[in-house]
Amino acid sequence: MNRNEILAWLKSNRNKRGVAHWESLGEDIGGLRSDGVGLTQLRTYAKTIGRDHKLAQSLWNSDHHEAKLIGLLIDEPKKITREQAESQVEGVSTGYLAHAFSSCDATLPKTSFAFELAQDWVASRDPLRRRCGYGLVYELSKSKRDASLRDSYYEKCISKIENNISAEEGCTRAAMGGALIGIGKRSRKLNQAAIKAAKRIGPIHFNDDNPKADPIDVLKHLTSDYLKKKLGT
Repeated sequence: MNRNEILAWLKSNRNKRGVAHWESLGEDIGGLRSDGVGLTQLRTYAKTIGRDHKLAQSLWNSDHHEAKLIGLLIDEPKKITREQAESQVEGVSTGYLAHAFSSCDATLPKTSFAFELAQDWVASRDPLRRRCGYGLVYELSKSKRDASLRDSYYEKCISKIENNISAEEGCTRAAMGGALIGIGKRSRKLNQAAIKAAKRIGPIHFNDDNPKADPIDVLKHLTSDYLKKKLGT
């Protein structure tokens, strides 16, 4: 499959409602065009394409929002470099790009340097890097394979989230909330620590444009009957 075929597929699956929403964002679209195709549909389609680093780069360099998203979804973890990640993060502030870039089963967390990247980005002065850094923390928290990711690391993450979340922008607060949920699902010990932090933080309001929007209820996620049974709490 090539770039032209993918762009043709996007055009054939154009969603008028999605396009209208995209156009309503005004200057926030970053000069990109869109066919309004939803992220769930794009993920399903990306699986039919498979991993392809060269094609991913071609799609990322386009001026089409959904093409960029597909590029992030089909990239090859072993071929992504730290230099590429640092370059791409500069352009993920639009639409769902940051979400597909760093969280929700993204490709970047599967790279060999994801842990080091997460550490650097959550400590960055750049709010976009911090946002993506916490997206990486969420993804890493779901993995049991990396021996370097011990409870002590996640306990520091919990403390950092609790101490800094109130000063962050809405999107970063949402990413921090997601990371706290992911960490709290990892073990009984971390669940208890995350619950204490969640109680002190309270519901996380992340939509700065709509203060009435439902906040993220981290405590509800961490005290569900399913999780209690799973962790034996």
